Amino acid sequence: MTVSIVTVREKFLCLQDEIVSALSILDDETHFHGKDLETSGGGLSRPRVLSDGKHIEKAAVQFTHSLGQSLPPAATERNPSLEGLPFQATAISVIVHPRNPHVPTTHMNLRFFLIEAEVPVWYFGGGFDLTPYYPYREDVVQWHQNARSACGSDERYQNLKKQCDDYFFLPHRGESRGVGGLFFDDWTEEGFESSCTFVSGIGDAFLLGYKPIFLRRMNTNWNDDEEHWMLLRRGRYAEFNLAIDRGTRYGMQSGRRIESVLASLPPRAVWMYDHQPEPGSREAELILDYLQPRDWLETSAKSKDIDSVF
Repeated sequence: MTVSIVTVREKFLCLQDEIVSALSILDDETHFHGKDLETSGGGLSRPRVLSDGKHIEKAAVQFTHSLGQSLPPAATERNPSLEGLPFQATAISVIVHPRNPHVPTTHMNLRFFLIEAEVPVWYFGGGFDLTPYYPYREDVVQWHQNARSACGSDERYQNLKKQCDDYFFLPHRGESRGVGGLFFDDWTEEGFESSCTFVSGIGDAFLLGYKPIFLRRMNTNWNDDEEHWMLLRRGRYAEFNLAIDRGTRYGMQSGRRIESVLASLPPRAVWMYDHQPEPGSREAELILDYLQPRDWLETSAKSKDIDSVF
C-alpha cells in the first residue's frame, strides 16, 4: 500500500463519528456540538464537544488535518533532522471527563505525520490511558487486558505500556497522571499498511476498554467530598496538559485554533495548598497503590492464584 495521508484521514474521520455516536448514547442521547472549519492550505478542523451532560460533564472528540511549512519544535525535539521541513499531519483526540467521581476520565490520541523531505518521512503516534479518581482494581485490570489484546503480543504491550507510564508522569508531583495504558511515537513498524492496521486496531479498542467501566460505575452514588476529591485530581490533569504534554505545546506552536487545543482541559478543577488524603482512606489508596507504575496483569494473576488456594 502506498503511503497516503488521505487513507489515514478517512479512517480517523470514521472513527470520530463512531466515538461521538457511542458517547452520545452513553449519555442518554446528549448531542455533541461543533462545525467543520477549513484551515490554511486546505486543512480541516472538525471539533465535536459535549458539555454538561447527564453522565458526562465534558467530552471532546477532535479531528484535525493540518499543513505547514515547518514542523513546530514540539514535533522535532526528538528528531532535530526534521526541523524546517514542510509537513502534513492528521489526528484524532478524545477526552472524556465524567460527572461521577467513580467513573474514570479517559483519553485517546492517534496521529500521523508526513514530512516532505528528499525521501518522504512518515510515522504514526498515539495511544490511550485511564485516570481514575477512586481505586477499582477490576476496572484497571480489565483496561490493561484490553490494551494487551489490542497489541497482539505481550512483548508489544509491555513496551507500549512502559512508554505510557513514562510519558504520563508528573515529575513535580512524583506521581503518575493515572493508571496508564498504551503510548507510542515514531511508529513505522513493518511498513505503512501494517502500521495503519495496527493504529486502526488501537482506535477500535479504545471504546471496548472504556465503555464497560463507564457502564459499571456511572450510577454509583457519590457525595460532595468525593466530588471535591475528583476536582482536586482534575487539577493534576490540567497541570500535566498545560505544563508537560507535547500535544498541547504542538497545538499552540502550530497556530491551531486554541479552543480545540485546550478542549482536553476539565470543565472544573480545584487546587488546595498542601492537601493530603486521610491515611487509610480510598483516596490515599489511589495515591499510594494506583498512581505508581506497576504490572496490573501480573497483579491480577497473583490475586487469582491466592484465591484458588482458598
